[in-house]
Formats: sequence, structure tokens, C-alpha cells
Amino acid sequence: MKKTKVSIIGGAGYGSAEILRHLLVRDDVEILRISSKDYVGEPVSKVHRALVGFDDLILQDIPPKQCAEGADIVFLAMPHIITAKVAMELFDLDVKIIDLSGDFRLSNLDDYLRDYAPEHPCPERLGTFVYGMPELNDDKIKTAQHVASPGCFATGIAMGLLPLAKAGLLNNVNVRNVSMTGSSGSGVKPQAGTHHAIRVNNLKTYKTLHHQHRSEIIQTLKTAGGDKIALDFVPVSAPLVRGILAVSQLDLPEGHTAESIQAIYQDYYKGHKLVTVMPIGVSPEVVAVSGTARVEIGITVRVDEETGVKTLCCTSAIDNLIKGGAGQAIQSFNIMTGRSMHFGLDNPGMWP
Repeated sequence: MKKTKVSIIGGAGYGSAEILRHLLVRDDVEILRISSKDYVGEPVSKVHRALVGFDDLILQDIPPKQCAEGADIVFLAMPHIITAKVAMELFDLDVKIIDLSGDFRLSNLDDYLRDYAPEHPCPERLGTFVYGMPELNDDKIKTAQHVASPGCFATGIAMGLLPLAKAGLLNNVNVRNVSMTGSSGSGVKPQAGTHHAIRVNNLKTYKTLHHQHRSEIIQTLKTAGGDKIALDFVPVSAPLVRGILAVSQLDLPEGHTAESIQAIYQDYYKGHKLVTVMPIGVSPEVVAVSGTARVEIGITVRVDEETGVKTLCCTSAIDNLIKGGAGQAIQSFNIMTGRSMHFGLDNPGMWP
């Protein structure tokens, strides 16, 4: 069997841990190198405790080109800005890139400057990466040289709304969203507002109405068929390690019922093995998807007694590190290497 050779740049974070957890057990993949500025010289099991038995892989502080030498695909798992500068050193190589940062997701430079940083290291590259959401861009990912893997909130929210965008029901619409996320989304390094003592018995909003994934969500939904979408997005820090529960509400156009909307969702996700459209009125749950690349989506419709206005509530649940991060990057990896998108990712989760 011909193995796909893989290198990872940025090996100390939770994203890299998930990439390694899924790829190290596969017979069709060979991990060549893992580079990192942290834990240099340490075996992966010292950094990622679940990877006991793979101590022949050592984290190395080596230049990007050296890490990528001989690789078919390189995963970039670093913060924004740093990632773009590393990617610039790889663009002239015959190697495919899957980037987990936000540096190449957006097409519009103004959106990036507003949401991420006061400048972009290579703005001419914006719009040249294929957006790595398989449920939207399967065909483009197949032939992509460079893939920008979606953000966690963007994935959770967009997955709950893609069918509506394609059906033309996200035109001149205001979507009101509240999404709760686990602490692992804040990364491996503790921060004042995200460490255990602050989160464990707490709920709080942050970056209210101004989260950096807002532009990405709107861009994704427009690509899917939406137009003139307003999005009010309120992120909530939740007292759990993994998971996102995204709750979107919008006014439902005349002529539609819960049953017609349910049919739209079932048709859109038909054939997507990892996406479950729940029966009408049944809520998705984070515990059911935690530790997996699965997505649960559920819809509910209510007709207001006073005004007659119909409200549609779309709820989706994902694991932020897997479907919202490394697992989705592996879905792109699978497609780019001729596998089904769910290859190696279709294991059931834990219950409870």
C-alpha cells in the first residue's frame, strides 16, 4: 500500500493531538516529522499523553521547508499570522497544505484586518485557498493544492444553516445565534479568562456580537446561496472541555412548515454519513457527538399566538476539536487523497 506522507508544523497544540490521534493508527499514512517551538526534543507522548507507544516521533524545532521535505501533505496547526508567515515559505514547494488557522479562510482583506490582525503577511493569497468544509466544497477540495480548514464556531453555526442557504431561505434575513463552547477551543495555553477555576461553575458571554468567526460564517452562507445575511452572534463560554451547541433563530418565510424545512435538511445532508438530522423537535446534544466528527442538527418551528410570525430554531452540536477543528481537516485530507470524507472518522462516540 502506498502511504501518504504527512508532516505537521505546530505540533504542541490540541489540534495536532487530534490529527495525530487519528492518523497514527492508519495504515495508509506515514508521519514524517512534527515541528514545534515548544517541547523541542520531547516524544509526542510527553506532550500529548494519550499517544503512548508512539515515542519514535519527536518534536523538532526545524525550518518549515525542512519539515515539509518529502511530504505529500503538510498540516499547519499554529495561531494566525504565524501560520501565514510559515505558509509563505512553502508556497513554492510541490506540497499540499491544510491550514487550521484563520489566516486563509476569508476572501476579503478588510474582514481579516477587522477580525484578526492589523495586517496580513501575504494578502494576495486571500481567496486562493479552498474552504475546507466538505458538506459545501467536496468537489473543490478534491483538486485543491491549499485548503483553509474552517473555524469551530463557523462550522457549528454554518452546518445548521447550509440547507436554508441553498434553498434560498437566507436572503435578506437576520439570523440570531447563541453558541456555547468548551474550554479546549481556547487552546492549550491557560489564559486568565479560560482556565478551569474560572470556567468550571460559570457561564459567560465574550466577544459579544464581534467574534472573529462572524465574517467567516456569513461568507460561507453566501457561498452556499444566501444573500444579504445579517448575523447577530453571541458566543458563550461553557463549563465543559469539548463541544459546541449552536442555536440559531430566524423568521420563517410564508409557505413553509416544520415538515417542509425538515425535508430540506434531510435532502441536503442525504449521503453525509456523519451528519444526523434529528426528528422534528428533538434537540441535538453535545455528549452524543463529543469525541467524534459527527454532527447533530435539529429544527423546531413556533407560530406566535399574537402576531402569527413563524420562528425557526436550528440547533447543531459538534465536537469543537474534531468536526470543528482537526477532524474536519482530516476530512479534507481524505478527499484530497481519494478516500471518502468519513474514512477513519466514523467511529461512534461515548454515551454518556
